[in-house]
Amino acid sequence: MPIHPARAHPRPLVLRNARIHTFDDSRPSARAIALVDGKVAAFDDAAIALADRGARAIDLQGATVIPGINDAHAHMEREGLKTLRPSLADARSVADVLRVVRDAARTTPPGDYIVTMPVGAPPYYFGGAAQLAEGRLPTRQELDAAAPDHPVYIPAPFGNWGKPPGTAALNSLALARNGLTPDSRPQCAGIVLERDAAGQLTGHIVEHNSRPAVEFDLLADVPRFGFADRLKGLRVSQRQYHAKGTTSIYEGHGSAPETLSVYRKLWEDGELTMRTTLVVSPTWSDLAEAARAMRDWLATARGRGLGDPWLRVSGIHIAYGGDPVTACCARANLPDTGWSGFVEQAVTPADFRALCLLAAEHDLRVNVIVSDKLHKVVPVLREVDARFPLAGRRWVIQHIARARRDDLLALKALDVLVTTIPTYFLWKGGAAYLDEPDGGDSVVAHNTMLELGLALALATDNIPYDPFFSLWVAGARQERLTGRVIGPDQALSARAALHAFTVAGARLSFDEDWKGPLAPGFAADLAVLDRDPLNLLPDAWRDTQCLLTVVGGHVVHDAAGIAGA
Repeated sequence: MPIHPARAHPRPLVLRNARIHTFDDSRPSARAIALVDGKVAAFDDAAIALADRGARAIDLQGATVIPGINDAHAHMEREGLKTLRPSLADARSVADVLRVVRDAARTTPPGDYIVTMPVGAPPYYFGGAAQLAEGRLPTRQELDAAAPDHPVYIPAPFGNWGKPPGTAALNSLALARNGLTPDSRPQCAGIVLERDAAGQLTGHIVEHNSRPAVEFDLLADVPRFGFADRLKGLRVSQRQYHAKGTTSIYEGHGSAPETLSVYRKLWEDGELTMRTTLVVSPTWSDLAEAARAMRDWLATARGRGLGDPWLRVSGIHIAYGGDPVTACCARANLPDTGWSGFVEQAVTPADFRALCLLAAEHDLRVNVIVSDKLHKVVPVLREVDARFPLAGRRWVIQHIARARRDDLLALKALDVLVTTIPTYFLWKGGAAYLDEPDGGDSVVAHNTMLELGLALALATDNIPYDPFFSLWVAGARQERLTGRVIGPDQALSARAALHAFTVAGARLSFDEDWKGPLAPGFAADLAVLDRDPLNLLPDAWRDTQCLLTVVGGHVVHDAAGIAGA
């Protein structure tokens, strides 16, 4: 097997003249740190002494050092895929869009698809075609003229990035290749084929679903991201996440079989420099199939799972709710999962209970997204705990929005871990919680969780992947359109937020005995920042830039060349 530098012993490295926040109670701060054999070795005078004896030394000129970001719900594989298709981010008119299509047509073999990114400004694509002067996407006929020999598809934004509905556009050849006629009817709810006054298809398809189903349902001929695309995209994603100070990720939403395989390939080739823990996103369609899979095929994901310090697979994701037609269409399209990287599920309350009991019986820890439904999930957890005690198993509740204090107390008593995505519910989707009777203090109730002693880890959910934007949301709690604050008493301090974004996530992967704080003998995973969030107001947190990222003692990101050769 090739040996990547991150798996070999790096040269001893000393970072000095720094403001270091260790998040280790025995030594909260330091001005110098030595990294030896991939671990933290010494601080201050002892660290400087190593530099004097020939260790490589970097003068950080007062920059701030924190433990590496541990993104507890990262969807890292998704980001790099955005670079594989022509961008329309700069398009401000239909003519601009058509120019990109014509340029692609000149280099694309006749008959092959031209598939772009959505119209709109990344990372959210809010508004879509509203950013174009005409306020609309190109018509079918305009796309026909721009690329007469190619099927053209401009997709709607992936719903998790922005806010549905979104609109896709196809030319005549793309409609024909996918068998779409005026008589076509979607199987999945939330999809509308637009028709003109004469009943003919305009080429526009409106998607109202948060996670688009149109490709699964109607567009079987459109090219999918293949294994090679996903591998190429993951290489890009890894660099992008490192550039934000991220050194570890946890994919609690679950990873589909192909996603698992792409990470395995990167690990096998010695290229994985992101410490990665993946949860299985199962493909079963009913309880009987689930029981066989848990019994016969998921032994490697039981308990703490299998893996090494770079790649581990542990546990499964089980949804609560979902649309059965969409889930069926999604399974029919496997191994493709579109942008999501996981398998869509539709689980009734009764099946959720049965699946959780089965998982506990087979020592498969469950990850579940609850949103506003924690009160419905807690009784199931209590029932499972009565038969298969959950203490020590580290089941994970994710995406908590509105939650009652009693239900959060139950999670503490059950020894369940918690991850939150403040950007999702407070900033991007905060409009739904602006008029809560308690002012929003029960929505993403971070301080209540910490007060109750819950193990809380923060995450980006790739919306966007910049942890310092999520850090700002956790501190400011402002809804994006009105700027109104949701639950001001739940605003996290910079120290609490950074702890939840760095040290706390190690428990998700059973790694807290060797990873997290900057303490002697712990992993040399850290980020060097251009400012100190602990000494700034929240509005300055989101502009934080990562200058240097180190994983296992190796520099994996160097924004300004401060590490030298």
